[in-house]
This record gives sequence, structure tokens and C-alpha cells, in this order.
Amino acid sequence: MFNKLIFKTLADRTREKQKDYRNVVIIQVIIIVLGLTLTEPVLVDSKSQESKLIISVFLLFSTTYMFLLWDLLRNFTDNRSLIITIFVVLSGIVVIGSLGEFPYYQILHVPDRRIYLLFLHGFLFPVELTVIGFTIRDIFSGGFLSPVKLWGAACVYLMIGISFGSLYDLITIMRPGALGINVELGFPNYSECVRYSFSILGGVDPGIDGTSHFIRNISVLEGIWGALYSMLIIGKLLGLPRPDNETK
Repeated sequence: MFNKLIFKTLADRTREKQKDYRNVVIIQVIIIVLGLTLTEPVLVDSKSQESKLIISVFLLFSTTYMFLLWDLLRNFTDNRSLIITIFVVLSGIVVIGSLGEFPYYQILHVPDRRIYLLFLHGFLFPVELTVIGFTIRDIFSGGFLSPVKLWGAACVYLMIGISFGSLYDLITIMRPGALGINVELGFPNYSECVRYSFSILGGVDPGIDGTSHFIRNISVLEGIWGALYSMLIIGKLLGLPRPDNETK
């Protein structure tokens, strides 16, 4: 039964791919909105009751997002080792992250919080890159325009912003203050990194002075990559015929 849950046939992937893309995009939007609009109480006092509720909701949607990433990956590959490895890695991130970050009661006591957060984001970032790679390959394959490709294009664009946010978070964990601001590690710092990432991706001034030279260089790469991706995906999608036109 577990094998049936993990490994799908090609027909199943085709039938569920659009639903999987849509679900990922919806969760991505929720996480981004939470990270951009509800962080002020957490930045002021992460131990307040309001902050604890916000962090709990964020943990819930983050857990859902990780499961959906794995579920999406199953549509792209038959590599059993890769699918199982990603499942184990994401499950470990969810369990360890939830035990250590649950705001109402810290079940897992972490002696060195920086090492703990480096472990979580250090494993999550490669998973995000893997899913992005498979998704881009899927978008650029096939001979006609479909809603699946549109949802996939939106999924990758938002995933770029989130994954670069994880990268900035990794950098600031290793070099506190590299982003130009000093906030508490964990959800407060991560939310600021996501905000910075989407500001760069959207061509908006992040409004932060004093960022490190390394982060500024990474920001340039993100901006170039975002613009290049947009140009390529628009050209690809607009150049594809619709299924009915292809049939004719």
C-alpha cells in the first residue's frame, strides 16, 4: 500500500499534475502573505500570545507545503531512491522543526540554535532546488499550451522567491547581521529574508541598508535569474499552440 502511495503511473501523474501545481501555488501564496503581513508582532515580541499563534499557523502551512513538494515531485520521476530520500529528508525536517519550533512548548531543547537552523535549512534548500529543476523541465517539455504549464510557471516563480529566502536565511544564520538587520533567528529572521527575496525578485527596493557584499551579489543573481526566467517562460508559453489548434 505504501508503494502505491509513493509511486504513480504515468496516467495518474498526468491526471493529477495540474491539481498538484495548483495546490502548491495556493500554499505558496498563503505562506508568502503570512510572511509579509503578520510578522510585526513576532518581530516585536516572539514570546507573546499573538506571536505564538502566528508561528503555529505558519508551521502548519509550512508542513503542508513540504508534503505538497514531495507529492509534486512524484509526478516527474520514477527514481525510487530519489523519491524515498526526499520523503525521509522532508519528514525529518518536519518532525525536528516542529519539535524545536513549537511556540507553546519546546519539546526539543536545542543547545546550539544556529546549528539546528543550519541543519533544517541546509537540507530544505537542496530539496527546493531539486523540485524547481524537475518542474522547469516539465514546463519546457510538450508541444502545446495547457493550464498545467501555466500553473507550473507560477509554481516555479514563487518557489524561486521562497528558495532564495531560504538561502538568505542560511547566510544570515552563518553570518548574523549580513542582511543589514538584527532580528531573532527562526521565524522572524526567515520572514525578513523571504520579504527581501521577493523584493529583489519583483524589482522593488527592499529598503534595507548595510547588507553584506555577498548577499548583494546573490541578490543580483536572483534578479537576473527572475528576469531571465520570466522572459523565457513567456516566450515559451506564447509560442505554443493550444491543443485544439494542434489537433486541427
